Amino acid sequence: MKILGIESSCDECSIAVVEDGKTILSHVVATQIEFHKPFAGVVPEIASRKHVEWILPVFHQALEQGGLSPGDIQGIGVTNRPGLSGSLIVGLTFAKALSLSWKVPFVGVDHVLAHLYAPQLSAEIDYPFIGLLVSGGHSIIARVSGPLTVEVLGASIDDAIGEAFDKVAKHLGLGYPGGKVIDDLARKGNAKAFQFPFANLYKSGHAYDVSYSGLKNAVINQQDLFWDGESPRSIENICASFERVAVDTLLKKLQAACRDTGINRVVAGGGVAANSYLRDRLQGMQDIRAYYPPLDLCTDNGAMIAGLAFHYLTAGLRSGLDETVYAKVPGFRRITS
Repeated sequence: MKILGIESSCDECSIAVVEDGKTILSHVVATQIEFHKPFAGVVPEIASRKHVEWILPVFHQALEQGGLSPGDIQGIGVTNRPGLSGSLIVGLTFAKALSLSWKVPFVGVDHVLAHLYAPQLSAEIDYPFIGLLVSGGHSIIARVSGPLTVEVLGASIDDAIGEAFDKVAKHLGLGYPGGKVIDDLARKGNAKAFQFPFANLYKSGHAYDVSYSGLKNAVINQQDLFWDGESPRSIENICASFERVAVDTLLKKLQAACRDTGINRVVAGGGVAANSYLRDRLQGMQDIRAYYPPLDLCTDNGAMIAGLAFHYLTAGLRSGLDETVYAKVPGFRRITS
């Protein structure tokens, strides 16, 4: 079954075709980074307007790349949650139009679950596994028992890890997006030059939760308190020290989740899964087998939407023309009590 996947949840306009949930036949991503760089972050109005402008040519390019015609497509998957409402509406409306025109079913897909499915497009990974979703909008540790069965064990109670990277990069004047530039600079720095603090969440019910607001504040406003007094106060050292604590904060909770569940398979997804320090640390963990997608499938993409939509559709799930978009999904961001 060939499924066309549409992703427009934020600032990537992407369409792909995936066969039987595994084989990528075409994959096109149009990124808006250059349009958002002057603002050091995504501007929702610009994002939605660019999706309107780009989605049709991206669609044509995806079909042409795969040598496909409308008659080859048996179903459509489209991100409808969570994300920027204006951007989501563009993709969903386009999917509805194609579904009506082609007379094939479509289904709204959860963008978060799709990120946890993305590594399945390049490797055979047995269920269950512990999913680590790390992006600009989410930091989630979950037990994944099947493509459509995810139990959130822990999440950020404030900023997501990718959001912390972007805000620190903005403060340091490093540009946007912050994750890649901080990762590159950190490779040249001393990760112990600044002993930035780890958040401690001792309250009941927060065994696998994380927090980044304190770390972000320490890097931006309190560097003097955590400097070792000897190492150069260079951008490289600040980035390396921040990256170490940001990633290790997650990995401490991840290791606890693996220990407590008895599951030693870990699957990482989302834009921050491209971080080289995170990948190195995961690979170096004893008794844990780590998987993550290729770099082009870490960020938002239509292939992961099409891959997961195959499982939605084969399970008999369909969306109607009254399907709508949801900016947030309950359970993917924890609220402190």
